[in-house]
Amino acid sequence: MGEKMNAVTDAEFDQTVLKSDKPVLVDFWAEWCGPCRQVSPILEELNADHGDKITFLKMNVDENPVTPSNYRVTGIPTINVYVNGELAKSIVGAKPKAALLKELADFTA
Repeated sequence: MGEKMNAVTDAEFDQTVLKSDKPVLVDFWAEWCGPCRQVSPILEELNADHGDKITFLKMNVDENPVTPSNYRVTGIPTINVYVNGELAKSIVGAKPKAALLKELADFTA
């Protein structure tokens, strides 16, 4: 079983994500999004395995419209990885664990 991911809001985004000293993965999701529910347990597993190297957070796009708009998140799930305040990677759509691990290898190694 994976480790529950913390939520981040528009108000906390700069401080929690952009000013972090390690890479931060943000899962942009919504309650009504089926693929988001598919990808969530995979991300929780990755959080349990790699949470020491990369911070895993979730952002509900319905409750926090500002940040997704700033980063042009138009489809969900969108998984963005931020390094040193910059968007380093964007993964759009639900992917199996192996594909996500491959996409995130630069940040989890």
